Amino acid sequence: MTQGFLTRTPSVLSFLAVLGLFTVAVTVLSEGTGMGLISTSYVKTLGKTLCLALIAVAMDLVWGYAGILSLGHFAFFGLGGYMIGMWLMYERTRQIVETSLAGSPIPPTAQEVSDAIATQIFGVVGSSDFPLIWSFANSLKVQLILVVAVPGLLALVFGWLAFRSRVTGVYLSILTQAMTLALALYLFQNDSGLRGNNGLSGLQNIPHLDDVPQALLSVWFFWASALALALGYLFAAWLVSGKFGSVIRGIRDNEARVRFLGYSVEGYKLVLFTVTAMIAGIAGALYYPQAGIINPAELAPIASIYLAVWVAIGGRGRLYGAVIGAVFVSLVSSYFTGGQAPDINLGIYTIAWVDWWTILLGLSFVAVTLFAPKGIGGLFDLIAHRRSPDRHGAPLGPDKGSLREEEATE
Repeated sequence: MTQGFLTRTPSVLSFLAVLGLFTVAVTVLSEGTGMGLISTSYVKTLGKTLCLALIAVAMDLVWGYAGILSLGHFAFFGLGGYMIGMWLMYERTRQIVETSLAGSPIPPTAQEVSDAIATQIFGVVGSSDFPLIWSFANSLKVQLILVVAVPGLLALVFGWLAFRSRVTGVYLSILTQAMTLALALYLFQNDSGLRGNNGLSGLQNIPHLDDVPQALLSVWFFWASALALALGYLFAAWLVSGKFGSVIRGIRDNEARVRFLGYSVEGYKLVLFTVTAMIAGIAGALYYPQAGIINPAELAPIASIYLAVWVAIGGRGRLYGAVIGAVFVSLVSSYFTGGQAPDINLGIYTIAWVDWWTILLGLSFVAVTLFAPKGIGGLFDLIAHRRSPDRHGAPLGPDKGSLREEEATE
């Protein structure tokens, strides 16, 4: 079964081969495990880029294949980061508190240690008690489950309410954006239980690995990000290669016809929306330990809009296009906003790329939409000479694009 799937989709093997070579190259050239030609900070940038590529694959599944323009998937990405960030911050703080109390004449009780941890974490928002949502923050296993369970549950509830009401098109996009905005505004409050605008910080300090240098940790997280992207891409390609993929493409092209054929359109949408939210949660859980901090601004609606732009630039409806778009925009953004691109002095005005990058990105999106709707991924189609089938003969149905004689006899 797997062999047949890979035979039908040779591009998957090509993608995995390229990703494997890239991973080996970065490992060999990194400071932590290789020649030291790639700095630790840039290895983290590359690791974060692979995480963004993974959420772009999830976005392409839901938008490029099913036609659901979700402007809320970055909220699931952020929730995954918060779930793992809670354990990282709790466990790190616990180590610090226990070390500082170790020299006390009277050994502290478990309650005193817990109170001290809570004060250290929530003192910045004027609290000294653990909120209810931190009940399992001391358990890595539970928090790892919550990385996929919380985004998945939110997507399940939201999707069930939206899809059962048959909300589609721009109205569904507005609803997903409203969900993201509401979640971000709630997390900005100090009593949200997640430290409000301060967010969770110090996530790059992995508990129980104090003796491991950041140079080596960055490579480990890079490996984990590469593995997650490989597995996520393989799963997505398998999902769209079979009947499920045919149905969701049919929903994208003509939802009413698919429903008339007896398929549960709402069920397929709900499953896809929930699964992609879980994938986004995993990507976020790997991203933020490399970023070191997460706050509610990461969940702002503009982030999900950027995600849609990445997929459009790379070429939606092509999994490799989503990866290309995310990687291209992420690395170019790091170049222009990281102070590496020299400013251009025009005499009366100086173009500072830090300020002009978002404008350049917007113009790129408009240009791709108007002149290259297949995105960067469309170039690979040209190289591979992949063209749309040349349809001839009389149509066998009243609708434009219906089955034609030659296709029916093949």
